[in-house]
Amino acid sequence: MMNCRETKIPGCYEIDVKVFKDDRGRFVKTFHEEVYREFGLATHFAEAYYSVSQQNVLRGLHFQVPPKDHAKLVHCAEGEILDAVVDLRVGSPTYGEHAVFTLTPEKGNAVYVPSGLAHGFYIVSEMALVMYQVSSVYAPEHEEGILWNSARIPWVAEAPIVSAKDQQWKPLAEFESPFRFES
Repeated sequence: MMNCRETKIPGCYEIDVKVFKDDRGRFVKTFHEEVYREFGLATHFAEAYYSVSQQNVLRGLHFQVPPKDHAKLVHCAEGEILDAVVDLRVGSPTYGEHAVFTLTPEKGNAVYVPSGLAHGFYIVSEMALVMYQVSSVYAPEHEEGILWNSARIPWVAEAPIVSAKDQQWKPLAEFESPFRFES
């Protein structure tokens, strides 16, 4: 059983899945093509990967620009993260706004991030394993981002561990978006 709830940002969904628990551990179905198709979400994922990060690490806010833009499905398989998205689609009713989610394996929830949104997350627990599926292959020449602290996201820490690359992105106010909102 999956439940897809559209967030305040059009096209961005928080997805709740059934977590099966017994004395052996947990079993979680993270993707069901028919359910995703019913909500008009991407059902073809070209690449999947995961990251392992320590507490106080912040990754983001990342995206790929056209023609290599992509939708992303994000799960937290171990630990706890504060996941965040920012709408970068010109003409969107929520342009420049953010939404945040707490992702944990116990909840089994995920975030579906459509093309045109920046994505990032902060590690709340001692360690976290975050899994991603994306609808296009990683293209470094099309990778961009916005500065992690420029979108008024209520991150848990004021001084997280952020990569040098993520510290050099332009602030949201200076970013010229190539994304357009389509209702």
